[in-house]
Amino acid sequence: MSPVSPELISPRSARVSAARRLARRNFRGKDRLFLAEGPQAVREAAAHRIDGAPVLVELFTTVEAAERYADIVGAARDAGARVHLAAEEVIADISTTVTPQGLVGVCRFLDTPFADVLAARPKLVAVLANVRDPGNAGTVLRCADAAGAEAVVLTDASVDLYNPKAVRASVGSLFHLPVAVGVPVEQAVRGLRDAGVRILAADGAGDHDLDQELDKGSMGGPTAWLFGNEAWGLPEETRALTDAVVRVPIHGQAESLNLATAAAVCLYASARAQRASGGCRSVTES
Repeated sequence: MSPVSPELISPRSARVSAARRLARRNFRGKDRLFLAEGPQAVREAAAHRIDGAPVLVELFTTVEAAERYADIVGAARDAGARVHLAAEEVIADISTTVTPQGLVGVCRFLDTPFADVLAARPKLVAVLANVRDPGNAGTVLRCADAAGAEAVVLTDASVDLYNPKAVRASVGSLFHLPVAVGVPVEQAVRGLRDAGVRILAADGAGDHDLDQELDKGSMGGPTAWLFGNEAWGLPEETRALTDAVVRVPIHGQAESLNLATAAAVCLYASARAQRASGGCRSVTES
């Protein structure tokens, strides 16, 4: 049996128009839906559930993509998503990428209440404070996922989690770990500290050196890393909220590291320390 309907959906269809408008933040917020483009994101969306309900509600696919990714289309159908066969021009009209890959999913919002993040007693958290670039936000989310973080928090001054560029940059990690959004930075710090989490700010001008902190063995406990704006970092009032301001040492001649690279270094440093002997995780824990 064909994985999709044999009839092409019209570019003037109400379904196409509804999907197309999700490129704009105000409509995403109104409909509480967002776009996930490409095979990796759609695959993860099809597999994800919230309280037993599927996240993926609709899938637009070209004939070629439906054949190439028949397993993903099948998973979308199994998840109860409406699957529409569409011409390449329709996919291009819905997509926000220059070279669409033939699959565009419509997904329900999946952010997690901050109270639920705290209730889970996380050991490693990335907090994005005033991060405005969606590509950076998505990449930090991907780094947090890879490092084994239990949550990501986007403050109220940060970019929209469901910006198409942020979703793409997360490469499916958006569906892997809890993400709380719209949390004031003071509330984020206070809540995490009350949950027993040490708050570290990542800043190139920090008083503490990451290598030295690792050597001292001070990185093994529950930790939240605060990452600031791409251009000007963290303001002094935010730095003052933290337990320490830590710099990634520059051993060569580079002027600095970009946000996502610094986040990866910091998160992996904490992950390694936590998995070492005496850390807050077992060395055998996956």
